Amino acid sequence: MNYSKNNNRQLSVVILAAGKGTRMKSDLPKVLHEVGKIPMVAHTVRLAKSIGSKKTIVVIGHKYELVEQALQNESVEFAYQLEQKGTGHAVEQCRKQLQNFSGDVLVLSGDVPLLSQQTIKNLIDLYYKTKATASLLSADFDDPTGYGRIIRNSDGTLNRIVEHKDADETELAVKEINAGIYIFDSQTLFRLISEINNENVQQEYYLPDVLPLILSEKNTVSVDKTKYILEIQGVNTEQQLDKLNEEYAKLH
Repeated sequence: MNYSKNNNRQLSVVILAAGKGTRMKSDLPKVLHEVGKIPMVAHTVRLAKSIGSKKTIVVIGHKYELVEQALQNESVEFAYQLEQKGTGHAVEQCRKQLQNFSGDVLVLSGDVPLLSQQTIKNLIDLYYKTKATASLLSADFDDPTGYGRIIRNSDGTLNRIVEHKDADETELAVKEINAGIYIFDSQTLFRLISEINNENVQQEYYLPDVLPLILSEKNTVSVDKTKYILEIQGVNTEQQLDKLNEEYAKLH
């Protein structure tokens, strides 16, 4: 897939990989745990390359030297999030590297190793078809615990995303979750990201809080609901890691 050839625009990819992964019961940065004998973050880096990323920036924090070492043979740049202040803050750390970039920015997670090129292509196709300023991936989960919920307007369009810890009873009943995978117009993203605040339970700067700001400017935010639930599952526990390794073995 050649992004610029298909869309006449450049693509940069930001990979969020700064977390500790406290529930993994290991001192290793979460994204370095292996799926198919490859660090999870390396799967994401290779996906970025396969879709024609012009510049791939990996945001690192916890024990960042180990992540740098693991990716030393990959053509990536690094941004540093030394304090964990949320996904919005993580993307903000890439501002300098992307300030002169005019194109699209795809935001991926370093702990979602089964994500396929086809699923990303579907998201990008929707982004262009709907002439959106941002598009994101969602899915219906039987058990959405821990995930941000997609709150829609009565006409089906996106209203906002509410993190699990900030959700009320009605919002918690929503099964459609935010997969944490987005594509933005770069200039709009970095213009608005400095306007988000951390007035929430975790006192973090959430990347999805940019979306209502985009909508308030009468721009389009489209949502691609995927059926490929396994592809967007991240890893927070040893059990989840074991499950993804089993699934990876079936696919390869």
